[in-house]
Amino acid sequence: MTSAFMSILKRDLTLAFRQGGGIGTAIGFFLTVVVLLPLGLGPDQNLLSRIAPGALWIALLLSVLLSADKLWQADYDDGSLEVMALSDTPLEVTALAKASVHWLTSGLPLAIAAPLLGFLLNLDTALVLPLMTAMVTGSLALSLLASLGAAITVGLRQGGLLVSLLILPLYVPVMIFGVLSTSGFQTSIDNSGTSLLILAAIVLVALVVSPFASAAALRSYLR
Repeated sequence: MTSAFMSILKRDLTLAFRQGGGIGTAIGFFLTVVVLLPLGLGPDQNLLSRIAPGALWIALLLSVLLSADKLWQADYDDGSLEVMALSDTPLEVTALAKASVHWLTSGLPLAIAAPLLGFLLNLDTALVLPLMTAMVTGSLALSLLASLGAAITVGLRQGGLLVSLLILPLYVPVMIFGVLSTSGFQTSIDNSGTSLLILAAIVLVALVVSPFASAAALRSYLR
């Protein structure tokens, strides 16, 4: 299983870097939000500092969501998905590998870059490391849930909007506890450790549930 997982991971990473569209779109959207937000809110540095963690989380969430609908679509269109379903490798392993590729190419780079770009929003330097830790952890759940949404809508035309409608409610707990794990450093009530543990628990639940749910959704389209 490990060999099959690594083979799918290597294949999809190669395709992702060759095509580059999804990665470039996510990064471009994120940069646009971070650059334009201070211009829209004005020069109030205190306001920007207060909203920086939440604004960066929203930008990360929407950027990851932009490439979610393409996660399974290419394999479905060219017939590769049917080959994967008929192979000896369980479709759950394939789903986990696809979600991992999405995280490595979209979620993880943005999660690492977001706190550094947060200086454009006057992000407190003390929040850089906690925010990066929370985003790296939470972005894995975002990619796993994106894989599930993309699997459910893979056979539908204009599935991008449906993916957003399906996934956004599931993204809300990730964003809430992601922001709380950072904002505790800005207030007298420090609940950041507890929030980070809850965020990690959400990731673990998504890690267990998402591959099986994605595989079940894909099988329903291939019958």
